[in-house]
Amino acid sequence: MNRHMWRFARRSVSASRNVPKHQTIVQSNYLEKTESSQASSSSQEHNILGWRWKRGVGYEQLHIVNALRLGKRERASKMLLNLGQASGSLGSDDFAYILNYCAEAPDPLFVMETWRLMEKKAIDVSKNCCRYIILAFIKGGYLKEAFNWLIFFGESDFAHALLPLYNIMLSECGNRQNFVDAVRCLELMEGRLMGKSEKTYCELLKLAVLQKNLSAVHDLWKDCISHYSPSIVTLRKFVWSFTRLGDLESAYKVLQHMLAFAAHESDSIRLSTVGKCQSSRLDIPIPSVNDLPYKIFELRGSTCSLNFLIEATKDSRGVLGEIFQDQSKEENHSLHNTAESPILGECILNLPHGNHTSDVSLAGNNGSNVVEKDGLIDIDMESTSRQGPEVSVLKEGAPVKVEKLLLLSFNNLIHASALAKNYKLVEHLFLQMHDHKLEPSPDTYDGLVKAAIYGKGVAYGMKVVEFMMKRNIKPYNDTFAALSTAHSKILQLDIAEAFLEKISDSQPKYIIPFNMFLVACDVMDVPERAVRILAKLKHLNIKPNIRTYENLFSLFCTVNVPYEDGNILSHVDVSKRVNVIEKDMIRRGVQHSYTSMTNLIRALGAEGMIEEMLRYLSRAENALENIDSCQRSDMYNIVLHALVKAKDTNNAIEVFKTMRLYGFPANVATYSMMIECCSILSCFKSACGLVSIMIRDGFYPQTLTYTSLIKVLLANDDFDQALSLMDQAISEGNQLDIILFNAILKQAYSKGRIDIIELIVEHIHREKIRPDPSTCCYTFSAYVENGFFSTGMEALQVLSLRMISKEDNRILDEQKAAFEDLVCSEDSDVELRIVEIFEGSQEYIATGLLSLRWCAINGVSLTWSPEESLWAKRLSNSFDLSRRKT
Repeated sequence: MNRHMWRFARRSVSASRNVPKHQTIVQSNYLEKTESSQASSSSQEHNILGWRWKRGVGYEQLHIVNALRLGKRERASKMLLNLGQASGSLGSDDFAYILNYCAEAPDPLFVMETWRLMEKKAIDVSKNCCRYIILAFIKGGYLKEAFNWLIFFGESDFAHALLPLYNIMLSECGNRQNFVDAVRCLELMEGRLMGKSEKTYCELLKLAVLQKNLSAVHDLWKDCISHYSPSIVTLRKFVWSFTRLGDLESAYKVLQHMLAFAAHESDSIRLSTVGKCQSSRLDIPIPSVNDLPYKIFELRGSTCSLNFLIEATKDSRGVLGEIFQDQSKEENHSLHNTAESPILGECILNLPHGNHTSDVSLAGNNGSNVVEKDGLIDIDMESTSRQGPEVSVLKEGAPVKVEKLLLLSFNNLIHASALAKNYKLVEHLFLQMHDHKLEPSPDTYDGLVKAAIYGKGVAYGMKVVEFMMKRNIKPYNDTFAALSTAHSKILQLDIAEAFLEKISDSQPKYIIPFNMFLVACDVMDVPERAVRILAKLKHLNIKPNIRTYENLFSLFCTVNVPYEDGNILSHVDVSKRVNVIEKDMIRRGVQHSYTSMTNLIRALGAEGMIEEMLRYLSRAENALENIDSCQRSDMYNIVLHALVKAKDTNNAIEVFKTMRLYGFPANVATYSMMIECCSILSCFKSACGLVSIMIRDGFYPQTLTYTSLIKVLLANDDFDQALSLMDQAISEGNQLDIILFNAILKQAYSKGRIDIIELIVEHIHREKIRPDPSTCCYTFSAYVENGFFSTGMEALQVLSLRMISKEDNRILDEQKAAFEDLVCSEDSDVELRIVEIFEGSQEYIATGLLSLRWCAINGVSLTWSPEESLWAKRLSNSFDLSRRKT
């Protein structure tokens, strides 16, 4: 043997890795009691300490293997030396049992010790021993050494039997995502004219998918079908590969090949020793013709576009309608969510706690996520698949029905279609399964629910889940997560929370529905509901990510806003919450993002915590070095808005100067806020200068700009110029909003200018803009404070009616009857009912109805036609007259 080769391999192995630790299976005294009895047994095969012993294995070999299993490496080495010193001739078979164990363990270092002894004794290596040595290196991760031994033994008489080893090498490269060694292995195979088997194609597919190389998968498909009639196992690998890379059309076509194969072929499928599906027919390698596709790692073809129309989707049966037509009616039941200790401790101590009951239409219990073990079907490729319990109990050599592989392929394609939001294809595949009498699994329904949410809406997804429950099929946690996310997006928090409560797994991916629920809580301004979900998050031990903290800063770092201004107590509370959230981020190693810092700065500014806000702005400048100039401008605009709102003009001017100094791009919002700052300073000249700079920078004045300019004029009591500027904005085609008009009404009310108020109210009506509560307040207060109480009541009634009317200022008859019942009700709790009925986005209706009820209580006759009011007619006539004079 080549001693130089041996020294090179031994040095490289010794330098590569420390001695691996072996798991202790039994105690040493048990070993002493069993070794001799097991060694002398006449049985053909025994299980000794978890390892197979076969007839013909010597006492010394058995002791060596058992010592290795107990982690007693020194003892095993001594016994190996004793074996080498035994009298009589030794052959390769005397070491096969030891090398076999080292290959399975794997234990590449003891392989080297054994080989050293064999070399010293000049023992030729057999085919099996060669295989064991190479397997030990491959499985142990010593790929470089494995290559050396493959090259070393490549010229032997049994080199043709090394193709399975090359396949295993490719598999290990794929498991470790080691593409450099994968290419080296393929080049070595090509140089040795090893050819390729179906297993080779399967390993190449895995490598191509890892590199997201769709063109390579297409090349492999063409090459495979040109040499083979692929088995159903190989076809399944191609379906998986195409679905993982998003080529639904190709995956669907291969799936049809699988269906045809299952209908006409009689191959049986069994599980291999490592739990992979194998076809019963021989996998005969094809000879190499120098076209082995080892360059798949250099190809980067574009993905196929999907112009894929399935004729069967024109099924006259109404597609899935008949399957789900026997749905039972919804049964509402309460799901109690008990608030537990939240994930952020003190952050939510001052928020309301307690039990919450929500009604949701479900018919099942908490579903457990049945995750398919990789060690059974397609261990090397099915990282995202699941299987039912009937497959998980299969053992080595057990038959596997072809239907199992078909179901897995259907599930892969259904999930890929759902991810691509192609509901029609999912619908067709589900019907095709039904036609071929393939029983859908929970995994199938999981894909169907996700696709249905995108294709037909959340309600249809709920129907599918109810159908599953009726058939006693437990949904996956993924299904609950998808439904919760969908309901959070449409702000149905009760149902979204109920589905979150059903999630029972702690995989990191389940943080997504929790984050979506936090976003919905922020939109609906219900932080107390987020508290319960944080408790559930802690209970499941799901780690929050940066998105979670972004939502927490937005949710919990404002106390009084928008209902009242911050105060000393709220500032202390906010500081505690920020401190707790940031400590939790540090503990988990999560760094601030642009969004989290922006949300925090916005919250501090809204609370009026100016010093803290400016401190975090400086911190963001230092910490967020990778954000672009536009993001910096947005952050500075948030700070400017808070400073102007707090009337901190000095800091606002300094911040604006910093933006100009460092060249951060300003926008219309920036200039509008600075013009509003000029209104605080009552400096119209500076405002005009800012408008000039804005126009020079390429921004044309918009409604927001005109609103800020008008505020400057109003600060100087220049109503005539303000009204003229308003007319100019209208003539330029700007769509005015209620904020601009309310700014004029507020100043007119403070100065007692009822004439201006009446003009603006009619302007609002002519521009078809709905009044808001502020409009009603300023108008009514101006009349009352000037002694016109009855006129004020009439104006309040007209504006309230306009506030709850449609765009054409009419109230529908059915609405009129319901509104009148509420306004004229003698129930003492009717005001509370009005608020509860029209909470959320309909708060204007609630305000209008409460104002009308107050008018009715004060003796004003109720009319539901605001245009019939004498006050409204007088304002209209006065407006027309003033326009004619103009």
